[in-house]
Amino acid sequence: MADLKYYDVILAPIITEKSMAGMEEKKYTFAVHTDATKTQIKEAVEKMFAGTKVARVNTMNLDGKKRRRGNAVGKTAKTKKAIVTLASDSADIEIFEGL
Repeated sequence: MADLKYYDVILAPIITEKSMAGMEEKKYTFAVHTDATKTQIKEAVEKMFAGTKVARVNTMNLDGKKRRRGNAVGKTAKTKKAIVTLASDSADIEIFEGL
């Protein structure tokens, strides 16, 4: 297991139509480090965004896609996605405000 600090765990928010619809139910989607565990993701969200309390974390491992460039075939990098559900009494995450 990698020695990850909380600021290394969350890479970027994922902003899609489906993830924006989940914000009404206090579900936020993030791209996370591939070695991060659910516990590390929970701690990172609670430390990075003040006033948040995480109720649940769901993760997905996504394989890289096949890509061709001429005759050479390769693969893109693997990624990991986390859907973080906040508690009902938790504060909202401000980076998603006004989108």
